[in-house]
Amino acid sequence: MPSTTSASSATSPAPHDSTAASTAGSTPPPHPDTKPAGIDPDAPAILTLRNAHDVIRVAPAIGGRLLDWRSDGHAVLRWPTEVDWRMPAKIRGGNPLLFPFIGRHFVDGEANRWRDATGTVRPMPQHGFARDLPFEARQLGGQSDDASGVVLTLDSRRVDQAAAYPFDFVFEVEYELLGAGRLRTTLTVENRGDTPMPYYAGTHFYFDLPHALRSESRLALADASQHRQQADGGPGAALSHRTAFALDDPLLQDTFHVLASPTPDRAGDRLLASLDTPSLGRTIRIVQPPSNAAWYAVTTWSEAPDADFYCIEPWLGLPDAIHHGQGLRWLQPHSREAAICVIEARFAR
Repeated sequence: MPSTTSASSATSPAPHDSTAASTAGSTPPPHPDTKPAGIDPDAPAILTLRNAHDVIRVAPAIGGRLLDWRSDGHAVLRWPTEVDWRMPAKIRGGNPLLFPFIGRHFVDGEANRWRDATGTVRPMPQHGFARDLPFEARQLGGQSDDASGVVLTLDSRRVDQAAAYPFDFVFEVEYELLGAGRLRTTLTVENRGDTPMPYYAGTHFYFDLPHALRSESRLALADASQHRQQADGGPGAALSHRTAFALDDPLLQDTFHVLASPTPDRAGDRLLASLDTPSLGRTIRIVQPPSNAAWYAVTTWSEAPDADFYCIEPWLGLPDAIHHGQGLRWLQPHSREAAICVIEARFAR
């Protein structure tokens, strides 16, 4: 296990997603294909997937980004009207993919650095490099508009990230529409190398929510303790042990809810979180079906009190886990594992 490294107490971690332009990889040039309505004509190619009730759009070349999701015409995941495709980390919408590590990392008080098992200090942008890199895409169940899902792949042999993360990996993300108001996300990580590989991946779902409705919206979580990243990079002591919140509760902002024992649910699923907004007639549930990598925490965040979105994010580990160990996963050589979450969106119709 890597040696523990503490950052200077004079350095405070930046907010959850206050990322500057990443140096981990460059955004590919715009794709010349025709773009669907509502997408900037200078944007890269967009895949549109649908069934009788749901529509999702995905940009494989921009970090494998899930852009938005509508169910029976209702917005579930938000996408902004104007975006700068040159800075994917600054786009507030959809689901940026967090890999190989989540959040900010510190070495001797310097952010965006981590120390490996040999003592070598390496660069690592906030939330990792995956959201800035092009993924390959393979559609499931048909062509374009009648496809039921898509598999997005980031292969270490096709991208140059060895300076930041010297491992032979495949990171694969599958989105699949399961039926009315149900979207399954599967994160699969494979270690093709001969040594154990550290990682902790995550999601970053931007749920559409008018900010004026935060006070009426109720968030229920699985049994969890609340933590925030400290100046030394660690999660600190528990701030509370709560499972129910109004969405305007200040305790939710930029907070890691470290999950305790699994919560039984129907068909053996583990309930991670649910969000109820009466004025929208909407209930969102996030559940984990049986899988071989359990979510470690759910993080809550929004950019500002007047932002018309709220992020509820299943994570496999905590920021800086490579140094403090909480949520750090070691994938054995020539093995793979998957973490799954299913979002259920129900509207009073």
